[in-house]
Amino acid sequence: MYETEHKIDVAAPASAVYALLADVTRWPVYFGPTVHARQLERDGTTERIRLWATANDEPKTWTSRRDLDEDGLRIDFRQEVSQHPVASMTGAWNIQPGGPDSCTVVLEHAFSAVRDLPENVEWVSKAVDRNSEHELENLRGIAEGLAETEELTTVFADSVDINGDAAVVYEFLYRSDLWPERLPHVQRLDLTEETPGLQVMEMDTKTATGAVHTTKSVRVCFDDEHAIAYKQQVLPALLTVHNGLWTIVPQPGGGVRATSEHTVVIKRDAVEKILGEGKTVEDAKAFVRNALGTNSTATLNLAKAWAEERADG
Repeated sequence: MYETEHKIDVAAPASAVYALLADVTRWPVYFGPTVHARQLERDGTTERIRLWATANDEPKTWTSRRDLDEDGLRIDFRQEVSQHPVASMTGAWNIQPGGPDSCTVVLEHAFSAVRDLPENVEWVSKAVDRNSEHELENLRGIAEGLAETEELTTVFADSVDINGDAAVVYEFLYRSDLWPERLPHVQRLDLTEETPGLQVMEMDTKTATGAVHTTKSVRVCFDDEHAIAYKQQVLPALLTVHNGLWTIVPQPGGGVRATSEHTVVIKRDAVEKILGEGKTVEDAKAFVRNALGTNSTATLNLAKAWAEERADG
């Protein structure tokens, strides 16, 4: 086993920091490497979670069991299902109060690498160091400015009802490698999927003004649920976070409802640079809502036409 320890001082109450770490469903917003997170089970102070995240810029997924000690301000974790080259991984978040509005967060890891090969040990060590430092910096920023983060965050969704099969609609969204042929606003798309259901997608899209934006996302595809969660790794200049979720839900009267949900965090110091002098965060939220909503609705309407044409056939 190899052991590491990373720590950071945070100017926020220890209990508030603990709360941020305890709610794993918010990690995709708080922590850069985390793409998607789910709580699978909860029994008292013990839970099983599944995380999808980047490690050394590669998408990975694993299942962990966590023991939460709110009074002791500590969360212990151990991976139940690891992904190569990790053989095993345990650790803990340990929050040490320093005063009413300060604490030190210590992140501990103990791991082994597949076959203890030097290259595997080096890979895991590098990933643990990079992600730990990133997560601790993110945690400090969020904890010290939680009110501002909430002010800068907006969530919105668009839905389209489709008289077609959920599997056909899902296939349209899943096969994003075909979007340049299917979606007029997509000029280029490179897609890799080394782990089934875990995709890396780089895309050039054209806006209504004719400008071309390049984005890169990691996508988690749930074919049994007809859902796709994603997180942008390369972001437009106006955003610090953009997470999305496509869902396709059968309707009681027949057909399905396809929904595109977005969670974005505005980059405050980019608002006037991008939108012009005097523009506010609320203006930026409206701008992003319109831009992302327009593209999402266009994609959903094309998926609708695709699925309904095949239903008629």
